[in-house]
Amino acid sequence: MALHKLLVDDFYDDTYKLIAIHCGLEDYRLAYLLNQSLELNLKRKSKDLDFEYLTSSYSIFEWNNVSQFVTWNLVSNVCKKEEESLYSTGLFQTNEKVLKTFNLVPEYKRVDYFIKISDEIQNVNEKLILDKLQNIPQIVTSYSVNPIQLKSKDHLIF
Repeated sequence: MALHKLLVDDFYDDTYKLIAIHCGLEDYRLAYLLNQSLELNLKRKSKDLDFEYLTSSYSIFEWNNVSQFVTWNLVSNVCKKEEESLYSTGLFQTNEKVLKTFNLVPEYKRVDYFIKISDEIQNVNEKLILDKLQNIPQIVTSYSVNPIQLKSKDHLIF
């Protein structure tokens, strides 16, 4: 009798495009500008992405375009959290507040936001989207990222 081996990785084949955005805007302002320039309808989800048992949370906006079978997500890559830490100098200990920074995708620490485009029919023109993003004056730069090469690509499954 022959043995058959199934690999779990074969079952998950989510094809999506990933665009990195560098800008200093708040998440709601960037979502508004993307809605205007790309003719989207991004809305904030009721729950943020939480990782490592509430250590960090990332804002996420979503729009499901049913007519074109495309789901758009705008997700923050940076979470800044203020934590208390003990600081000791000799005999005395004091509590200080320290600002810690967490990243959704640690390989791209300088990226502020990611746009994830999940399209079933592969009809989204990525070059056209990048051109429109470059025309937004508040965005410093944007570029395409290959999600297959990411070590932390599991963080982008939502």
